[in-house]
Amino acid sequence: MQFINIGFGNIVAVHKIVAIVAPEGAPIKRSIQKAREAEQLIDATHGRKSRAVIFMAEGQLVLSALQPETIISRIAAEAE
Repeated sequence: MQFINIGFGNIVAVHKIVAIVAPEGAPIKRSIQKAREAEQLIDATHGRKSRAVIFMAEGQLVLSALQPETIISRIAAEAE
């Protein structure tokens, strides 16, 4: 099983990631709010600005303070 660091020592299982997106768009903000209300939101930002939203296979959303490009490059580096 492969894991990736999403910042501040927080890790997620790579095989359970469905999508990694920026949180600026209105549909993503609505998804974050719905996940928060359904208690499916995991905030891994440690109080910093959310720069990436990771959609997980089981329906959870993970907020990260890292840019989506940074997370993707870490996944690619681990795959090599």
